[in-house]
Amino acid sequence: MSRTTVGIVGAGPAGLVLSHLLAKAGIESVVLELRDRAYVESRVRAGVLEQCTVELLDELDVTDRLHREGLVHHGVNLQFDGRRHRIDFAALTGRSITVYGQQEVVKDLIAARLADGGDIRFEVEDVQLHGIDGEEPSISYRGGRLRCDVIAGCDGFHGVSRPSIPAGTLSVYEHDHPFAWLGILAAVAPSSPELVYASSDRGFALLSARSPTVSRCYLQVGPDEELDAWPDDRIWDELQRRTAIDGWTLTPGPILERGITAMRSFVCEPMRHGRLFLAGDAAHIVPPTGAKGMNLAIADVKVLADALARWVRGGDEAGLDAYSDRCLERVWRAQEFATFMTALLHLDPAADEYSRRLQRARQRYVVSSTAMATALAENYVGLPLG
Repeated sequence: MSRTTVGIVGAGPAGLVLSHLLAKAGIESVVLELRDRAYVESRVRAGVLEQCTVELLDELDVTDRLHREGLVHHGVNLQFDGRRHRIDFAALTGRSITVYGQQEVVKDLIAARLADGGDIRFEVEDVQLHGIDGEEPSISYRGGRLRCDVIAGCDGFHGVSRPSIPAGTLSVYEHDHPFAWLGILAAVAPSSPELVYASSDRGFALLSARSPTVSRCYLQVGPDEELDAWPDDRIWDELQRRTAIDGWTLTPGPILERGITAMRSFVCEPMRHGRLFLAGDAAHIVPPTGAKGMNLAIADVKVLADALARWVRGGDEAGLDAYSDRCLERVWRAQEFATFMTALLHLDPAADEYSRRLQRARQRYVVSSTAMATALAENYVGLPLG
């Protein structure tokens, strides 16, 4: 049996950033991950980093490659009625975003943590949490047991952490949206220098990037859509139809990966039970339209790390007691923004013509009003961490 101060379940962005923040504060931790390192470093997820997220990663000294390879965007484009309208983040907020794949962030975090002698254990199976209501929680797994003072559940929506909380303790709020995203990675340079969010009578589309030579694109599809129904030619043809404007053509290329992701909103409250603290997707999921998932996870663990440092150093539990409320304030703000962006841009299959015209009016207002554009920009670039 081994012992540490903080047992972290999950080696995604939340768990890895938490381990770095704790190490910086002189607090021991162990990260336990079900999958092997290669799998964790290759799973494609989010790719938009808020400026405050990049600044935090700068403080952890893990951004050399990010600054070399990441794509800094000073705005995004909203498209409807066959026209594109740029929301200028820099002019409206003085801030920006960086496009850099989540898997690349994870690679950088793992490499730096291991180089510093951090304890990350991959392929840890049969994980179970024990004693979370008491003062000596532990994590058992095949071949071992880890005793700790605190457990951080950073193992995602399908992990073991949230289900370890006694039934009836959590309040769950969720909503399933009536569509999904078909996403692709393609070996072709991005067709636009900045993201394009396109609303059309055929449905929503998003043109994004992962590098100067790799594009990330999405199509709105039905929630029960089969991936086999979408060969390469159909995907590119539909992307072209939904993003077409005069004088511009989408450039297709070889598709490297594809998948369909359900659109759902989920929040559980509180994000703490006893000595177990939930962070990231273990506690909340937002629609990807607002580009908030990874940023919220990192914001959670920043709050948690600061609270743990105060507790470990001086026994001050105020930060731990406030953890859930502080995180949830940001989570619900992000839920509202992601839901707003989703409703603004997607084709609701149940919408009548009245609702469609209201949507068009809302779109036109966003791009014609400085106040509305500023509100969108402020939410997109993100709130300060703290």
